[in-house]
Amino acid sequence: MAGFLSWVSRPFRSRSPAPGPAAVQVSPQPPAQQGAQPDAGNPDDYDKLDRHLYCWLLDTTPSHLEKTSPHTAAIVATLRQNIRDGKLDELPRQPLTLPRVLRALSDPNGDRNELASIILDDPALTDQLLQIANSPFFRPGEQEIESVDQAIFVLGLNGIRNVVSAAVMRPMLSARYSREAVFSQRVWRWGLTCARAAELIAREQHQDTSAAFMVGLLPALACLTLHREVHRLMTRYTEDRKATPAMVRAVLETLMWPLTQQLAIEWNLPVRYRSLLEAAMVARATQTHTPLADGLVLGSREVLRHAHQRNLPEENLVALLALDQPGFARVREALSLTLKRGG
Repeated sequence: MAGFLSWVSRPFRSRSPAPGPAAVQVSPQPPAQQGAQPDAGNPDDYDKLDRHLYCWLLDTTPSHLEKTSPHTAAIVATLRQNIRDGKLDELPRQPLTLPRVLRALSDPNGDRNELASIILDDPALTDQLLQIANSPFFRPGEQEIESVDQAIFVLGLNGIRNVVSAAVMRPMLSARYSREAVFSQRVWRWGLTCARAAELIAREQHQDTSAAFMVGLLPALACLTLHREVHRLMTRYTEDRKATPAMVRAVLETLMWPLTQQLAIEWNLPVRYRSLLEAAMVARATQTHTPLADGLVLGSREVLRHAHQRNLPEENLVALLALDQPGFARVREALSLTLKRGG
């Protein structure tokens, strides 16, 4: 059964992204191969890592992941159709400041004063940014960051780009109800770790680091959206809206990636951002590696290891990534330090 990391071994055919709302085609068809290369990793390791990740995210045991429900097929089919039709009730709307933020983040010659002006024009974004910048995950030292100008000075343009991306996404990944508190907290931590891993790998490969970080957060948002949709739909079948871990797993492993694509289209993300998502989606099917695809693998393993959960042996992990040993060591060290700071 495919999941977060092994879904990419099941090829999808998606429509070429176009501006404005559009449906996502999720029927399986093999995409054209680009830059195919041998994959030395064991495919079973993706499945193992997936199972460990599901157990942690859903706060459950392996046996509960396998329990079936008579409602699962209907829930998956309904959500699949709603994604195609663009009718998800819980689909997050595009943040109002996102277009200006993305333009500023995408400009390699961007001026820090312009970026500060965009942030300060939105008081809610300003407050969120300062909270994120002062979180252990991002703050480089003990000194509290008290202003946007100080954040830009302390973190630098590259650092502040990631903080802005996280600040835009954080409100949409906050828990609304007690039943989703653990899941939302863990999926946010997973998303941040995978985004950071994608950024670090992109840096090793001389690719766009800020774009890798931004798109690395989208799968986490898709997961929380689907989690909410499952519980909402369960009112048709049970009064307590209780979705089993196995049911949530079935929805996430089937629909997380199509919904991630749908978010990119609905939000009218720049083509290069959508291209990064598309390349990651087909990475396993085409036997290629991308910073995002490898970042999801490395980030998942490291967040599990830091949480003292079952994961993968290091030698198995290295075989799944397109990093040489020195590069892997640098990325692992930086990612481990980030997780330790984050608690």
